[in-house]
Amino acid sequence: MDDHRALPGGKLEYAVLTALWESGVATALDVHRRVGVPLGLVQTTTARVLDRLHAKGLISRERNGKRFDYRALAARPEIDRARLSAALSGFLMRAPSPAMASLVDAIESIDPALVDELARAVERRRGSR
Repeated sequence: MDDHRALPGGKLEYAVLTALWESGVATALDVHRRVGVPLGLVQTTTARVLDRLHAKGLISRERNGKRFDYRALAARPEIDRARLSAALSGFLMRAPSPAMASLVDAIESIDPALVDELARAVERRRGSR
């Protein structure tokens, strides 16, 4: 991912970006019906979110008659990795040891086998240094 590209700024921006990943190409009205209507938002709110994502370079827009067609520019795995990395960095910087223990506990509560997978990933990383 481009190191200078901004990340979605919150749940609403991420929801709109998700709608575009799932749709491929969508109009503002399409996105509003998918994201805005269920959240009880007015259409101008959805349009502002699309404008913000466009300004951040996360989506493109192409004029199609009187409307724009929107498309995600960044791949979902790239954005998800960057969001997770940013969240974990903030989480681990404050108190690394307790934070790591909490992370392992959370992973184990999801699926105990994931802790073993995490241990294998750590060993692979150590071996590649």
